[in-house]
Amino acid sequence: MSQETVFVNTFTNGVIGPSNEMLGPVKDGGYIVANTAPGCWGPMLTPSIEGGHEVTQPVAVEGAEPGDAIAIRIVSVKVTSQGTSSGNECMRGEQNLSDAIVDARCPSCGAQYPKTHVEGFGPDAIRCDVCGKNVSSFAFTSGYTVAFDDDRRVGVTLDKAAVEKAASNPYDFMRIPDNSAQNPVVALAPSDLPGIAVLTRPFMGQLGTIPGIDMPDSHNAGDFGSFLVGAPHKFGIKKEDLKHATDGHMDINRVRAGAILIAPVKVAGGGIYAGDMHAMQGDGEIAMHTCDVSGVVTLQVHVLKGLNLEGPVILPVEEDLPHLARFLSRPEKNTVDRLASRWGVALEENAPISFVGTGENLNEAVMCALQRAANLLNMTVPQVMNRTTIAGGLEIGRAPGSVTATFKAPVAKLRELGLYNLIAQQYSL
Repeated sequence: MSQETVFVNTFTNGVIGPSNEMLGPVKDGGYIVANTAPGCWGPMLTPSIEGGHEVTQPVAVEGAEPGDAIAIRIVSVKVTSQGTSSGNECMRGEQNLSDAIVDARCPSCGAQYPKTHVEGFGPDAIRCDVCGKNVSSFAFTSGYTVAFDDDRRVGVTLDKAAVEKAASNPYDFMRIPDNSAQNPVVALAPSDLPGIAVLTRPFMGQLGTIPGIDMPDSHNAGDFGSFLVGAPHKFGIKKEDLKHATDGHMDINRVRAGAILIAPVKVAGGGIYAGDMHAMQGDGEIAMHTCDVSGVVTLQVHVLKGLNLEGPVILPVEEDLPHLARFLSRPEKNTVDRLASRWGVALEENAPISFVGTGENLNEAVMCALQRAANLLNMTVPQVMNRTTIAGGLEIGRAPGSVTATFKAPVAKLRELGLYNLIAQQYSL
């Protein structure tokens, strides 16, 4: 029997796809409330988590079938961590065969995906349960630890003494969820950038539907997914298998409270999962990592039948729209009406929509977003390029290859696709 609300506090081992046991199903129009674990650094320091991230157990949505889409309204994103650590990474040792994130080994005893534990704090705090020696494949080239205020609205980076205090009880400092298997990154105790004040704007780095084949959650996107092509480890795939990805790992900072994410359905039930909450991130995530935190996210889901999306679509919060994609003010609209009348031009009725594209590099990601938009809206790619240039914008979610192409699309086509009512609700049209 379907449920009005599904509460989630369990996690996958970093592998998502058809083999996952789903919770629910949740009703079409129902809610999912999930306690999420930090992504990136924590799982990267925990080789027993095979997929590189730690996302929630997926939830089936009543009536969702392959070829449909699921609109995910992000009701709230609440940070629970008191603070976290992050920074730019470097590799240490030869702990892996080809991909340290999904093919980890202990550098001392050679155990693959070994169980680990935390001993003290510092760069060697993550120890192998088998041999007792440092097991982490990763270290910081430049790292920091940040503590948040009680309302999780601002933060400050800590000095060495304060970091060591936080690192003495890292699970509590990061509020690691009860069922999480990860080692908290604060245990590494980085303190290279003390005294920087930061603002928070939390969002979901991982959110969407499970892919059509089993794959590492951290690689469920065109850029990181390309590392799996021809890989010698057990997650190796062929290039054509990338079509099964759903781009749930976007790291796009507009996937925040108030936004709507529309995700493609590749398996029956869709399988809504979440994770990798970020406390904040500038466009591009240029350090490759940001402040990964524990948190609670509330989602409302709605099935869109037969939409056949190739990748995610975002309806951002209005203030997150690129300047050229925003709605005209009343004075601007009056001026445009007079100008169109003067020239005898019938004005197009349009509304903004944002297409996600991913790829091995940013150029490929851009073309992916443009082509997805052209295919769905029955336009040419050059027309999408023009619209994005004069009535939208191209924004980088993550280097090396996650972007959004946002532009004003014709309302007539949006109505035909069954998207306009959702857009009208989002922007109070």
